[in-house]
Amino acid sequence: MASEVVVYWRPGCPFCWRLRRALRRRRLPTREVNIWTDPEAAAVVRSIADGNETVPTVVVGDIAMVNPTAGQVIAAVRSRAPELLDQAAAAARWRTIFRSPSR
Repeated sequence: MASEVVVYWRPGCPFCWRLRRALRRRRLPTREVNIWTDPEAAAVVRSIADGNETVPTVVVGDIAMVNPTAGQVIAAVRSRAPELLDQAAAAARWRTIFRSPSR
């Protein structure tokens, strides 16, 4: 089982921004790694993406995905790390409980 979702990204990438935003909205806990500031992360991405530094690249346990949709990431989490979805659901519940009423 996976213990985390790793999202490899780089500044200025609109696909990265879109995916990171979608995963944050779902409150999915992720570890985001900027490949421009972490040479080891860039090497990981190249090993996954046929020698290219294509981002976003996401790793969930033994599943690696290049430019996935948020739905594909959630499906991988569901099969490899369902406990992370429980954490996301709990965070959403707490936010609902402590949200101040709008007037």
